[in-house]
Amino acid sequence: MASSGQLHVDFELKSPAEKVWGTIRDSTTIFPQALSHDYKSIQVLEGDGKAPGSVRLINYAEGSPIVKVSKERIESVDEAEKKYVYSIIDGDLQKYYKTFIGKIIVVPKGESSLVKWSCEFEKASEEIPDPSVIKEFAVKNFKEIDDYLHETTYDRVI
Repeated sequence: MASSGQLHVDFELKSPAEKVWGTIRDSTTIFPQALSHDYKSIQVLEGDGKAPGSVRLINYAEGSPIVKVSKERIESVDEAEKKYVYSIIDGDLQKYYKTFIGKIIVVPKGESSLVKWSCEFEKASEEIPDPSVIKEFAVKNFKEIDDYLHETTYDRVI
């Protein structure tokens, strides 16, 4: 029987929580622009790409460690709590994990923000390692988005 588990990481960003949250909500457009080395495209297949039930097809670029394609469903969004939950429903990640549910929470911290990223997973087999590489990829992406927010005038758009 394959094992399941959870991973968590909290990290601080320089950008205010509203800007970080706005970027997450507009990630379909912003991630391929700001992180083109990691994301080729994000395409909305069902819904509007922001509401629960929406399905997005993500094509990763060369910077992605183990996954080139994934399909995710937005499970829930809480605007007040700045909480976003998604599940992987198809793609390369399912070769390694039967289930993968990610959660992102953005917490205001003065002029900056604290991002809490976590995932729950069930391995496809016992030999599969915990998805630490995915956790590291998420942290790297958010730190790069933080830099992007400081380098652009994106804040005028939100």
